[in-house]
Amino acid sequence: MAHDRPGPLQGDSHLERSLRFAMPAAALVAALAAWEFLVWFNDVPHYLIPAPSRIATTLVTDFASLMRSLWFTVKLTLLSLGLAVIGGVALGMLFALSRTVEMSLFPFAVVLQVTPVIAIAPLILIYVSDTFHALLICAWIVAFFPILSNTAIGLRSADHNLHDLFTLYRATPWQRLRFLMIPSALPYFMAALKIAGGLALIGAVVAEFVAGTAGQNTGLASRILESSFRNEIPRMFAALLLVSLVGIVIFLMTTLLSRAVLGHWHESEVRRER
Repeated sequence: MAHDRPGPLQGDSHLERSLRFAMPAAALVAALAAWEFLVWFNDVPHYLIPAPSRIATTLVTDFASLMRSLWFTVKLTLLSLGLAVIGGVALGMLFALSRTVEMSLFPFAVVLQVTPVIAIAPLILIYVSDTFHALLICAWIVAFFPILSNTAIGLRSADHNLHDLFTLYRATPWQRLRFLMIPSALPYFMAALKIAGGLALIGAVVAEFVAGTAGQNTGLASRILESSFRNEIPRMFAALLLVSLVGIVIFLMTTLLSRAVLGHWHESEVRRER
């Protein structure tokens, strides 16, 4: 029958999905090729702007050092993000359940958020003797507030009519929290997680810049500083590339997690097949 035949949009859906993945890759390859050509054509010295091929070579020759630094930065970022999630969700739930607690503690959270980490990092480095834990605190401060704020707002955003329905059926506080408030807060939390993932990485890098740490057991920010002091620009670009890749991977992971959690029921992630 006519209505059983796939329409033009249905027939083109696979092609459209393929193009959505292929076009960004093609644009990236074209940009790298143009960069390589312009550096070669204008004979630009590598200590000013290195070609992509030279950056790739540097990644290979300095692989061991850069991978140690990459693991340090990844570990610092993930630990700070994990602590931000635990602390932000716990305190956000407390804020949503008690207006008195929120009014008492929320100003402290705002102060942490509006104070630039670059301004308080030197104090943290003075008071915390272990450098890694000092950097962890700095990165946690940056990532903490979005989780806290969005969780508290999400928990309070449940429909008041549904609250009345739960009251009518004499739901316990745990039932109200589990079946009404937490599902309502999930979209807000997942949005905050995407933001906090990038902020945790930024906080880790900025904190290390402020600390000015050096040595083998340090992160990519130290490799960038070290390369700038030695005028090793290809190595600096290689470290910058790895920082960017870490940020991209974190964003993709949080996006996939958001789709897994919300994709089957929330409008922000539901895909309508036409």
